[in-house]
Amino acid sequence: MSEAAARKDTGSAHPLDNVVWNALTGKQSRFALGDDRARRFQPAIGRFAAMADAGPTSFAALRGLIKAQGPVALVTPDEVLPPAGFSVIGHTTLLQMIWQGEPDPTSAWEHVRLVERDVPEMVALTTATEPGPFGPRTIELGDYLGVRRQGKLAAMAGERMRLDGYTEISAVCVDAAFRGQGHAAGLMRLLIAAIRARAETPFLHVLTTNHAAIALYRTLGFVDRREMHLMVLGEANA
Repeated sequence: MSEAAARKDTGSAHPLDNVVWNALTGKQSRFALGDDRARRFQPAIGRFAAMADAGPTSFAALRGLIKAQGPVALVTPDEVLPPAGFSVIGHTTLLQMIWQGEPDPTSAWEHVRLVERDVPEMVALTTATEPGPFGPRTIELGDYLGVRRQGKLAAMAGERMRLDGYTEISAVCVDAAFRGQGHAAGLMRLLIAAIRARAETPFLHVLTTNHAAIALYRTLGFVDRREMHLMVLGEANA
C-alpha cells in the first residue's frame, strides 16, 4: 500500500472510530505529546495514543513517542499491523457502547467529588479492580465521583476522553467488599446526567469478555456501537 493510500483517516465517518486522535487534536490537545502525524497522552495521564493515518511517516512519529515516553495503547476500528521496529505487548478487543437511553430525572446517589488528594486511593482501587488504566494524573481529564464507606474509597467512576459532542465514562469500579449495592450504577447515572446537561453524549469502552459489565451498561441505556481493537505497542528489542 502506498503512503498516500494509507492516509485515509482511520476514523472513517464517525468521530468515535478514531476517538483517541479526535480527543488529542481537539478538546484534550493540552494533554498531548507529538505532532500532526502521531500523538499520545502524557504518560502520567495515560498510555493512549493515535495516528493521523496508517502510513510509514505516522508510524515513524509514533515510534519516536514510544522511544521517548514508553509504550502506547492504540484503540482502532481495525486491527493494526505495525511495521518493523515495534513489539506487540498486548492485544484485546473492546466493545464501544454509546448512550441512547431515556433521561432519568430522579438520578441521585450519595457520593463525593474526588480531587487530587484522593488520587492515591483512586490508583489503589483501580489497581485492585482493573477497570482499565488509571495514572496519577488521569483525574485531570474530567470529573470523578466516588462513594466512601467505612473510611475508605468503596467505588468510583469518572470522565476520560472528551471530543466534540461526546464524553467517555471510565474507571467504573467497586471494591470487592462493597459490590452488589448499586454503587456503579448510581455513579454512572450521575455522570450520564452531567454529560447530557452539557449537550454531550456519554460513551464507554469495555472488554468484550466482561459480560457482567456489559449487561449493567445496557440496563443504563448504553447500546453496542462497534467492536474496537486495543493494542499496546513498544519498541522492538535491538
